[in-house]
Amino acid sequence: MATLAQVYTGLTGLPAPAGGEATVTPWVMNSQLVTAGGGFVARPGQSAGSPDGHSFIGDALQRGAGVVVAERSRTDLNNLQAQVIDLDAPEVERLQAPVLFLTDDSLLAMQKLATWWRDQANPNLKVIGITGSVGKTTVKELTAAVLSNRFRTWKSRGNYNSDIGLPLTLLDMPPDVERAVVELGMTRRGEIEELCAIVRPDVGIVTNVGPAHMERLGSFEAIASAKAELVENLPDNGVAILNGDDGRVRAMAEKTGATVWTYGLQPEFTLWADEIQSHGLDGIAFHFHWGTESVAARLPLLGRHSVHAALAAASVGLSQGQSWAEVIGGLKDIGRLEVLRIVVAEGINGSTLIDDSYNASPDSVLAALNLLNDLGGRRIAVLGDMLELGSYTEKGHELIARRAASVASLFVAIGEMAEWMAAEAQDAGLPAEAIFATRERGEAVTWLKERLQPEDMVLVKASRGLRLDELVTQLSVVGGDV
Repeated sequence: MATLAQVYTGLTGLPAPAGGEATVTPWVMNSQLVTAGGGFVARPGQSAGSPDGHSFIGDALQRGAGVVVAERSRTDLNNLQAQVIDLDAPEVERLQAPVLFLTDDSLLAMQKLATWWRDQANPNLKVIGITGSVGKTTVKELTAAVLSNRFRTWKSRGNYNSDIGLPLTLLDMPPDVERAVVELGMTRRGEIEELCAIVRPDVGIVTNVGPAHMERLGSFEAIASAKAELVENLPDNGVAILNGDDGRVRAMAEKTGATVWTYGLQPEFTLWADEIQSHGLDGIAFHFHWGTESVAARLPLLGRHSVHAALAAASVGLSQGQSWAEVIGGLKDIGRLEVLRIVVAEGINGSTLIDDSYNASPDSVLAALNLLNDLGGRRIAVLGDMLELGSYTEKGHELIARRAASVASLFVAIGEMAEWMAAEAQDAGLPAEAIFATRERGEAVTWLKERLQPEDMVLVKASRGLRLDELVTQLSVVGGDV
């Protein structure tokens, strides 16, 4: 959490003038999220028709922003009540908030500032970076929970893991932190390498390689290559923690000079698990194995796939010298719903809604269907389109539809791929009368309202663009209009 004076020095490279003692936090890009004394970064619209953040500088200042970073060519200074500092001529006698810093490129300016702030950190700080096609946030939350049992621990905010999101959240990190846990997102080749240059991770976790970025990168090999940038940028005294059950991830061991830990469900891995039992919405139980040590755990995590997330987090803790008591204690302390972004709600007619509509990829949908399969009652799968799969679109939707057919008694498919999924589910053996396909949420709500009954378990999952959280709202006992 840098002060205004430190922000000045980080952006200009100059000693700070008088003033500027106030801390600037949090940093945001949405003016509606600005809080008194916080930072606002104005960015150009990132796609056709998207708003330009420079149009909201006035709003950010009115909401109390202590610092604004903006691009001079896009900023209209009329009626802006702030001290203006142009980074091409930054010398001033005194800092007086609010300050508007003008630069050529606000993204590059924030990356420079975040890199500088990383340099000011506690010399004992170790950064744990996490990447993968799915599961990054779960592993981040679990890892932070484990580490906090011994170290002053900080974790990145939400899913701020992009070329601008990670710098913003890094600036919220207090200077006395001993362990920092961050997600590293990726939309293109080279992005993770750029993020590593900013945060300089000491430990790198790769959860998996899936088709989530197929539309942009074109092949599993290209996705794996992009994810491998994390382990390639670890120091030789660092630790690479790799999901051994994913062959593409396991192969990344050859791309790093760091110590390699593997985790998974096979005895040849550094840390592995067996005797896995799912207790549905009551959690999971299994045994950890590390060398000659074996430890039983019962954790409030949902679904068998959560074992891999627990193994990754435990690997970090053990690699940092933590005891089993600290590791298991951290895993037990974490709230399962916060971690998995799953909301279990009371549905109409005595049903139970399992809202996992935050996002979706083939791997995450299959994991959610496996969780549904562990539950009692009549099982209903409500699945929508998975976006950005590129050439893997048909294959990905085929996989989840066929798995839904083997798990669910009723299957509702929503979106552009609904008819395709319905046909695949029927081909896999689910009767036609148990399937409903539509492009409209409202039609799906009507169909379900006529059929939901006590003890039904209803899984709802799709990419965020389908807005199936609104369907969940309509089907809950406190529902509203879709």
